[in-house]
Amino acid sequence: MKVYDEKHIKNVVLLGAPKSGKTMLAEDMLFEADLIHRRGSIEGKNTVSDYHEIEQERGNSVFATPMHTEWHDYKINIIDTPGFDDFIGEMASSVRVADTCVLVANAQHGVEVGTELIWNYVDQFKKPIIFAINQVDHPKADVESALQSLKERFGNAVTQMQYPVNQGEGFNAIIDLLKMVMYKFPPEGGKPQKLSIPSSEKEKAERLHNELVEKAAENDEKLMEKYFEKGTLDEDEMREGLKQGMINHDVFPVFVMSAKRNMGSGRLMGFIDNVAPSPIEAKPEISTEGIEIPFDRTKPTVLFVFKTSLEPNIGKLSFFKVISGEVTTASELINSQTGATERFNQLFIMDGKSRNPVDKLVAGDIGATLKLKDTFTNQTLHAKGYEVSIQPIKFPEPRISTAVVALSKQDDEKIGEVLQKIHLEDPTLLVKYSSELRQLLIYGQGEMHLMVCKWYLEKVYGLHVEFAAPRISYRETIRKSASASYRHKKQSGGAGQFGEVHMKIEPYYEGMPEPAEFPIRGKEEIDLDWGGKLIFYNCIVGGVIDARYIPAILKGVMEKMENGPITGSYVRDVRVMVYDGKMHAVDSNDISFKIAGMKAFKEAFMLAEPQLLEPICDIEVLTPEETLGEVLADLQTRRAVITGIEAFGAYQAVNAQVPLAELNRYSTTLRSLSQGKGRFAQQFSAYSPVPYEIQSKLVKEQQLVEAE
Repeated sequence: MKVYDEKHIKNVVLLGAPKSGKTMLAEDMLFEADLIHRRGSIEGKNTVSDYHEIEQERGNSVFATPMHTEWHDYKINIIDTPGFDDFIGEMASSVRVADTCVLVANAQHGVEVGTELIWNYVDQFKKPIIFAINQVDHPKADVESALQSLKERFGNAVTQMQYPVNQGEGFNAIIDLLKMVMYKFPPEGGKPQKLSIPSSEKEKAERLHNELVEKAAENDEKLMEKYFEKGTLDEDEMREGLKQGMINHDVFPVFVMSAKRNMGSGRLMGFIDNVAPSPIEAKPEISTEGIEIPFDRTKPTVLFVFKTSLEPNIGKLSFFKVISGEVTTASELINSQTGATERFNQLFIMDGKSRNPVDKLVAGDIGATLKLKDTFTNQTLHAKGYEVSIQPIKFPEPRISTAVVALSKQDDEKIGEVLQKIHLEDPTLLVKYSSELRQLLIYGQGEMHLMVCKWYLEKVYGLHVEFAAPRISYRETIRKSASASYRHKKQSGGAGQFGEVHMKIEPYYEGMPEPAEFPIRGKEEIDLDWGGKLIFYNCIVGGVIDARYIPAILKGVMEKMENGPITGSYVRDVRVMVYDGKMHAVDSNDISFKIAGMKAFKEAFMLAEPQLLEPICDIEVLTPEETLGEVLADLQTRRAVITGIEAFGAYQAVNAQVPLAELNRYSTTLRSLSQGKGRFAQQFSAYSPVPYEIQSKLVKEQQLVEAE
């Protein structure tokens, strides 16, 4: 296979909301370039990119899939990505290594929630954007409305390159405003005829062409001068202006097409070849030290691993972008994170599941290799003696969690190990054992994300599990001060155990004055690992308790705070004063005072109006305006406090504070209420008192557990 240099490589990522048609566009691009001789379909489960069993079961993309085409002396690397933001990690890694983003929009809907969410992520990179309005052949297609929604949301940078002559079921012709021709497609799609623009479209086409010329001229002073001199620009000059505008994020070209009928994708590919920036024209990569690393094949080799896939019967497949230099099948590179040496025995260009062997890849290109031993996603490989580390991808924080329970005890130990493997493949899926909740938890981007994980556990690794609601990490505190004492006395032959402790406890808040009723002999201020504080005072006078036993009393208090008196939850924000007690010259010891301290603390706590606290989350819900009422009504049933509602493009953004206990499976409910268009994100905010009736119920449940 031909080796392309950094000037003749184009790296594009296909992005878009679910069902916008990205996978079929990728299929078109491969077909147009003769890499495949028959286009697959979603219904036929035979597309190049959606080749995983779970994707074929679900009928939508779950993984980002690299492919390539060779078109007019250029190599176009294409990455097809999932549409659901549950799989945002796949989009994030793909955007990172692409030089141009093709954002596919549905001609029926224009800007959707999915489009908005993707844009919020893509915009931070300021990478060139091309909009492709797809499904122009749909009976309900409305290209003008879709274009208008793009302009309203993304501003004046949205630049019309084409428009359809006859959208809807009869769609078969496009007016191209750069080339000023009409492309007319045969009924089965494919290569169009180039025709003169019909007289009925001349006026509209001329007006839009002039707008395009002005847009191209705006991005370069020399082009602007030529435009003023000649009143127009030729096609090559316009291309140059548009390219500069794309690089500066001032031009977002808009194309129209029907990927399903293979109408318009070839023209998009031509534009990518001629106008979209190559790696050498794109912004350079940045090292962790902030140094720019240009895509230059003459420099020492640097690779960035952006994706890891554990393929059944194959092993670990690592996808990388060559940042500088070149990599061959004899290369030995150093992992900048681990120091391990990795030898490349095989190099591939990937087209879905097909591995095309190559001997060499150069700066700017995307490839894959098998069985790197100690290298995973987000790591850098570099030539010996050229130490550098590429800034890692910042993956989004998880939004939901679930507990994982093995249906067979013999699988208990395996599950954690397998989940760690899945995490290495998908860094947005986090795994943690919570000693507080006594549950193995996985954290993901949404319920679909978690269900894919479950599918992998069962179908790939043969581990049968069930998901359970995560227990809620409540906290306990008090609302008033109280005093209690406890005498621990035990005689069992020989030396016995004796310790007596008197203490007062009270609620703690920042800035409260020191206690005045007792003399303070010592003070410890402890920032608790689970949040909040314990302030512990030694107020003993007269030596009634020896100073050496004070740490044992504190230890007893801490142990009870780790297993709170009312529900077994952590205790926080309490002030403790040990002011009296007794000891025995022979029988007193550390264990005696530890037990006495623990019991005295428990008794005082139960007298001090115990209060259960629950975690509260800030959430943002995006929903179409027509389903806003149903979403708000549902939030009210979840004890939500609405803090704001504002327009977000064509959607409404609802901000609210909701108890975590009320958010279990909320994404499923929201999807149902919003006809599949709603999305939400949550973030821990604070702890807040639990309503009395809920606290009573939880306390009774804990008492039953303890009785059992």
